[in-house]
Amino acid sequence: MSVTPLSARERPRPSPSELIGPRVALSPDERRLILGLADLLILNAALLAATVIWNGFDPTPAALLGYAKWFITLTVYWLIAGSVLDLYDLARAASGSAIALNAGLAIGLTVAAYVTTPWLTPPVLARSYVFGFAAMSLAGVLGWRLFYARVLAQVGFHRRALLLGAWHGDDVLVEDLRAAGAASRSNPYRGTGYQIVGYVASEAPAAAGPVPWLGPPEELACLARGLAVDEIIVTQELPRLLEPALYEVVLDCQELGIRVTPLSEVYQRLTARFPVQYAQRDPALLFSADDRPAWRLYVALKRLMDLAVSLIGLAVTGLTIPFVALANALWAPGPLFYRQERVGLGGRPFPLLKFRSMAPDAEAATGAVWSSDQDDRITPVGHWLRRTRLDELPQFVNVLRGEMSLVGPRPERPEFVGELARQLPIYRVRHVARPGITGWAQIRYRYGNSVEDTRVKLEYDLYYILRRNLYLDLLIAVKTLPVLLGFRGK
Repeated sequence: MSVTPLSARERPRPSPSELIGPRVALSPDERRLILGLADLLILNAALLAATVIWNGFDPTPAALLGYAKWFITLTVYWLIAGSVLDLYDLARAASGSAIALNAGLAIGLTVAAYVTTPWLTPPVLARSYVFGFAAMSLAGVLGWRLFYARVLAQVGFHRRALLLGAWHGDDVLVEDLRAAGAASRSNPYRGTGYQIVGYVASEAPAAAGPVPWLGPPEELACLARGLAVDEIIVTQELPRLLEPALYEVVLDCQELGIRVTPLSEVYQRLTARFPVQYAQRDPALLFSADDRPAWRLYVALKRLMDLAVSLIGLAVTGLTIPFVALANALWAPGPLFYRQERVGLGGRPFPLLKFRSMAPDAEAATGAVWSSDQDDRITPVGHWLRRTRLDELPQFVNVLRGEMSLVGPRPERPEFVGELARQLPIYRVRHVARPGITGWAQIRYRYGNSVEDTRVKLEYDLYYILRRNLYLDLLIAVKTLPVLLGFRGK
């Protein structure tokens, strides 16, 4: 049922304080760049100061050239620590508690690794050098990060955005963005770097919501200019957007220099997920991967890495087998290995190999069911194997045979794939990539045992499939280490 549009006087409007546009509107990518450059500048300045004060420093050009490796090594260590600890997640960067914990831990790990690396780092001539370097690094980075959270992460530096398209109070995408930004009552999109000033749609809502309706699309350019909007986020479906009248309005905004972005792109940038709501009608998922030489080189290098690491992994598996076999014999008698059919590349089934973690014939009476956190079918040894992820070691056999990769979407059971594909038709897109032992969804989300968990993990998998490259594969591999070391497996 259509709703009679409200008059201009009756429409909800942003408060006067919201109408003051920021002098600097930072995009999410700009925020990450500023955070990273400032971190590296502070750390390298601390290294230089500590070396001059406690370790001696030769300012001649020849010596400075030799010192370059010190600063390069420190930069590499910090970038690895920052990736593992999510230092460039904007919501975490806007949270004081996360800053103290993550940045402090990153400084500790970086300094510890740095001062114990020979040749690539300065020789430790004085014990006070290590403490001085650590103290200056910690004080500098924490001070900068707190300044970012208290000043640059506040509304005055946000990009003012206007939504173009119908708003629903239960809109999953916008609610996920609020969650990604560590929502608070006073600043619901704090960590996102966005301030949503309202939305424009052909019909007014039946009831007021958290995002005010500002008028019909015909007023878009006028509203965007009057509210000092930096970006228009389009939630409209493509056929509606291509209607001549609406198309002209969007072009007007572009002529004014206002950035126009699809909501799915903003969603991906802030959550590292591809929204299922948009995936159902996004043509990008229907097209095959680019067949350029760079893509073929990536596929070849990925396979070479799979082969090299799987050979090392099989050697580790061989060393582990006697201990797992003994533990099973004492506390969980039964077969050592467990084979389970999974769906792999191209939708083809294959036998996945694992160390057995459940009682023999655990599904004889129930059939295929989701595993839960407190599953009584899991043996005492199985709980330990899952927590340490040691049950996954035999899957290096699957990697060596080409049925799996080190990194990719986790393979699902055929019994669940059919049901999930009925509820989420786009689910089958996962089968265009070889499944992996670890993946983007595994490091970003908890263990899933429901359709809703599967929806979220599918969004992570779709993001990986659309953006997969060697850097992302290496990042996933590095970020898997804390999961293993922290016994956070399931």
